[in-house]
Amino acid sequence: MMISLIFFSFFLSFSLASNGQFFDESKNYEGSSDLVDLQYHLGPVISSPATSLYIIWYGRWNPTHQSTIRDFIYSVSSPTPAQYPSVSNWWKTVRLYRDQTGSNITDTLVLSGEFHDSTYSHGSHLTRFSVQSLIRTAVTSKLPLNAVNGLYLVLTSDDVEMQEFCRAICGFHYFTFASIVGATVPYAWVGNSGKQCPEMCAYPFAQPKPFPGSGFVAREKMKPPNGEVGIDGMISVIAHELAEVSSNPMLNGWYGGDDATAPTEIADLCLGVYGSGGGGGYMGSVYKDRWRNVYNVNGVKGRKFLIQWVWDLTRNRCFGPNAIN
Repeated sequence: MMISLIFFSFFLSFSLASNGQFFDESKNYEGSSDLVDLQYHLGPVISSPATSLYIIWYGRWNPTHQSTIRDFIYSVSSPTPAQYPSVSNWWKTVRLYRDQTGSNITDTLVLSGEFHDSTYSHGSHLTRFSVQSLIRTAVTSKLPLNAVNGLYLVLTSDDVEMQEFCRAICGFHYFTFASIVGATVPYAWVGNSGKQCPEMCAYPFAQPKPFPGSGFVAREKMKPPNGEVGIDGMISVIAHELAEVSSNPMLNGWYGGDDATAPTEIADLCLGVYGSGGGGGYMGSVYKDRWRNVYNVNGVKGRKFLIQWVWDLTRNRCFGPNAIN
């Protein structure tokens, strides 16, 4: 249901191979099928042929940063596929999940509207519950309340504090209450950690400070593919939450564990895994461009992104399109 900070306690180990890829120094973990108890609980997935995505930009945003995030959204289902391995190739693993009617998760995310709340109408200190009020403000001001095929993405700027942000979460998803918003619709929230906790929510582009006496020596920070630690880290969290809200929008879809309010979902199973060999604290093999920026998938307009893998139902392990085996 959320991307927690458990992943960010890992210290990644990698080396640069002669062909320009980073390779891990561990054996090939990529998840453990023996320990995974992922089950379908008969609820819906987001399966509309085309899903309308609405972004709510809360706080003051740099237009360049907004463009980078939009390009990631466009890359999920671009009619002109990017160079392989691409974001749309990554989404194909998410699409493997079905509901009880046999319908797969949507193959098309359409950015159908945006709402800009630069006045901090609900303050700069938010709670999980107040996110629903943000959505209500957006749908009563500009955005449609789309209970048929709508998905709402609330993104907060780097000066907005969120309950448990940086301490326990980097993002989460849930659904709105009709008593507050007017209908039950799925949504996700992700915050920009650039100024508050990049070492927690934008790792591996920033590194946590070593504990005194731990003997840990920090490695060279990896360069973000779009030049912004907070935004590039944010995009990986957005990918995580989009995968999980699509496969478990009402908390009765695909997840593991006995508690539907704290489920282990398809991206939770692959925290910290970005390439082959990943797992156990190792990110796996990824690419670098000529400027030494690190990435694992391509997007529209020549963009590159580093996003985590998700659990593949057919392979019974974590998987992404940049896999080398």
